[in-house]
Amino acid sequence: MRAWAGSNDVIPLLSLYRKTVLSELSLCSSHEAKNTTKRNREQTVRMMANIVARVQLSAVSYLLLRTMTQQEIKELLEEKYWEYCNPDFIELDPISIPHLFEDKKDIEISGLIAATIAWGQRPTIIKNATSAMQRMGNEPYRFVTEHSENDLKSLNGFVHRTFNSEDLKHFVRALKNIYSKYDSLEGVFLEGIKNGDVNMMHSIAHFKKVFFSIEHEKRTQKHVSDPLKGSASKRINMYLRWMIRPNDREVDFGLWNRISTSILSCPLDVHSGRNARQLGLLNRTQNDWKAVEELDASLRAFDPEDPVKYDYALFGMGVFE
Repeated sequence: MRAWAGSNDVIPLLSLYRKTVLSELSLCSSHEAKNTTKRNREQTVRMMANIVARVQLSAVSYLLLRTMTQQEIKELLEEKYWEYCNPDFIELDPISIPHLFEDKKDIEISGLIAATIAWGQRPTIIKNATSAMQRMGNEPYRFVTEHSENDLKSLNGFVHRTFNSEDLKHFVRALKNIYSKYDSLEGVFLEGIKNGDVNMMHSIAHFKKVFFSIEHEKRTQKHVSDPLKGSASKRINMYLRWMIRPNDREVDFGLWNRISTSILSCPLDVHSGRNARQLGLLNRTQNDWKAVEELDASLRAFDPEDPVKYDYALFGMGVFE
């Protein structure tokens, strides 16, 4: 059976046309506004021609993807997984931050902070996460467990978009509290898994509860998402992939071996979501937890033991192609 659903796909196809045209026209309008004193008609015509070409290309790609069989889709995802899941991927990705360290707990802490601020331009994410590590003397575990309130002054001035120095200070305090009770952050997530769980929903919610069990500013709570409230929890799912997936391709770490890769979820964002929908793996239009569960079911049909590996394929096709 093919993924193409006939007339049922007319509406999403028209929606794709509409979004692409509006996006391109917006760019064109912006360009025109900047050139009101001396308009270049030739350049404007070329821009409009590009709009048509891009819409046509998007539509053709959409139709081609939607006519693939399930076996063809699996083969495509496998091919792209092997293409993107390799050490070359690391340098330009936030996962490069925990790869700076060798100690398990340094990796856990640096990974959590890098994943937490992983929204926006990737070079900026890497730059700011590097700054956070430098402010901790590039010894995040020692800094977390041995810091005094006076030591936290080194974090003053840190900012990444809406994540500021006060948020980072809470992360340090919360992590110190956790390490005083658990040997690893894995223990917190493991404790939150319930019998019969097919994903990390309860585990992530439990981690957030423990993380904010000490005094904190309410504003900081937004930086740790909660799937029980409908969030897709993209960044925390990405962090879990880093920590749990095996290091067979030298990208993820495989540090935590008490949590099965079979219950990990794809870090759903605009790139992976768009490609998943084009492939017919996801119908829900919102990128929320219900969409995560729908995508989980599709990916587990291809690999029930390690479905999240296809994140490399879906994300890579969105960013690099």
